[in-house]
Amino acid sequence: MMASTITATFKRKFIAGLFVSIPAIITVLVIGKFVAFVDSLLEPVYFSILGYHTQGLGFVSAIVLIFIVGIISTNVFGKKIIGRLEGLFLKLPVFKGFYTAVKQLVDAFSPESKSESFKRFVVIEYPRPGMYAFGFLTKESTVLACKSGTETSLRAVYVPTNNLYLGEIVLVCDRDVFYTDIPIDEGIKVILSGGIAAPNRIGEAHE
Repeated sequence: MMASTITATFKRKFIAGLFVSIPAIITVLVIGKFVAFVDSLLEPVYFSILGYHTQGLGFVSAIVLIFIVGIISTNVFGKKIIGRLEGLFLKLPVFKGFYTAVKQLVDAFSPESKSESFKRFVVIEYPRPGMYAFGFLTKESTVLACKSGTETSLRAVYVPTNNLYLGEIVLVCDRDVFYTDIPIDEGIKVILSGGIAAPNRIGEAHE
């Protein structure tokens, strides 16, 4: 009896420790890979200047560089410079489409963004009948059928499939969209938490 109690206690504590350790371990591994990647890019530059290897110096430089860009981008003069650089980038045919799409998506999730890229946090039936998914309403479109001449009003819903930045664009009829009363910022938390942050009771938004 005592042995089974000890085993049950050990199993419970072990599982609890596992759930706490896994996120920390994954975070450390990801940061470690990122540090190694950035350092491998900038370290040869410092080697050509200093004449010897200094591991980690490239990563520190990248952090400083990103911080400087952040400072520049938050003042009027810096915004003008960045605006001109973006203008040059947008003149490149292939780069233009990719850069614009990525920038719009990143801006939509930015805490300082004033855009209305995401209008509502919704629930739709996806990817098959009887299965539902959280999503963000992004656009209202009207589809015109060439043969019949009829118009159908559809809603474009972005359904994240990998954290936030990867997902599917689903077009659904308005009647098939459930408009939740969850604000956009809270909806982002729901997605990032894997649904854990979702409220126990989700209400319908009032117009």
